Amino acid sequence: MIYLLEDDAGIRSFVIYALNNSGLDAEGFETPSEFRTAMSHKLPELILLDIMLPEEDGLSVLKSIRSDPVTRRLPVIMLTAKDTEFDKVNGLDNGADDYITKPFGTMELISRIKALLRRTADNSSDEVLSERELVIYPARHEVIAAGNKVILTKKEYELLLFMMKNKNRVFSRDVLLREIWGYDFSGESRTVDVHIRTLRSKLGICGDLINTVRGAGYKISEADKND
Repeated sequence: MIYLLEDDAGIRSFVIYALNNSGLDAEGFETPSEFRTAMSHKLPELILLDIMLPEEDGLSVLKSIRSDPVTRRLPVIMLTAKDTEFDKVNGLDNGADDYITKPFGTMELISRIKALLRRTADNSSDEVLSERELVIYPARHEVIAAGNKVILTKKEYELLLFMMKNKNRVFSRDVLLREIWGYDFSGESRTVDVHIRTLRSKLGICGDLINTVRGAGYKISEADKND
């Protein structure tokens, strides 16, 4: 998913249409407040960010993106009518990955987006798993919950990572034991339950992403817990 923050309705509609026609899912927002609301629910793969905006300018939005541990690694392309060298350098110095001056051609924009997405995908250190305010950087073995770094044991981390890679899928205790602890288990065990309980506690407000499915097991999703 690509997010576009652009207050001009004509440009916004045109860009979203062009991206969708090229097989790129995209959603547009008129104001920074609408954009931030969407970001709090789901992180995009890439952000297209205009500079001249209502409420606050795009550089201020960019700074907030780069200062937040949850969003600081998201690729950002600046879109602006300004074409001076100062504006370009200012945008790049504040963390933009690329810069396109209006008016721009559709093919150029799509090409820049695909190139940046390829660079992001090719760099394993940029891999990010996220759900709401819970973010995992597997290459760095780092977990961020609501902006705070969370310290987990090896098995807690492996359990969380496995479930995040398989969001919305329900896993029984036996399957989780086999996948995380590496053996088939028959009989009664509270090992998984104990680790799930500890994870929920350590993740704080993000702990409610780990849901109990009665009679089936556990999953990570936006739904409220059943217990």
